[in-house]
Amino acid sequence: MVNQLWPGPMRTVKAIGFDGSDVLVTPSDGEGDEAEIGRIPLHEASMRRLEHPSELFAVGQEITAEEIGRRGNGQLLLSARACEVPALRAFLLSMERGKVVTGTVSEVHNFGVFVHLDGEPDGPCTGFIRVPNLTWSRINHASEAVEAGQRITAEVIAAETRTGQVALSLKALQEDPLVRFADHVGRVVTGPITKIIPFGVFVRLAPNVEGFLHVSELTDELVESLGY
Repeated sequence: MVNQLWPGPMRTVKAIGFDGSDVLVTPSDGEGDEAEIGRIPLHEASMRRLEHPSELFAVGQEITAEEIGRRGNGQLLLSARACEVPALRAFLLSMERGKVVTGTVSEVHNFGVFVHLDGEPDGPCTGFIRVPNLTWSRINHASEAVEAGQRITAEVIAAETRTGQVALSLKALQEDPLVRFADHVGRVVTGPITKIIPFGVFVRLAPNVEGFLHVSELTDELVESLGY
């Protein structure tokens, strides 16, 4: 099982050979035939693109790597890329879950937003915000929430040493608009319809708050789907 989110412990290992495109390693302090044999997969060898890990490592070379889990057969898996840039790793390890950070939006895409975080090492753009973590509002594109060059304050969700990325949330620092409706159960509310889909409609109840009305709740008559 591979840990996808949180950094594992660092190990110093020695390359003892190659198995296809993977590096076979053993702990540097291992002795005799009983020393555990671990593996660094090709995609965990470096943040650089490699055709084969022999471009970077040689048999007998010591490698600093991060434990990332074990295979089903119990074999230790490691990531050298997670330790490749010490300054970057130190920065990522300082990004604890819940920490509030600041930065500048670098790029805005339909899948999310890249952010240059204050204090990150020169070169990489470490921050990333997925669209669902931008705002409580329902939006179709990240550009509806932020723009390139904008300064932001966000909360850390997780830091990934293997990808060199910090997952962030703007929404976590915003008031949950649904809290205002916590005591509205049973009340009659009104609002404009914002979207019609085959099995119901969305209704705006307040700024950043939309309710969903299922087709079965619209009328006492049997309706299989809504037309457009």
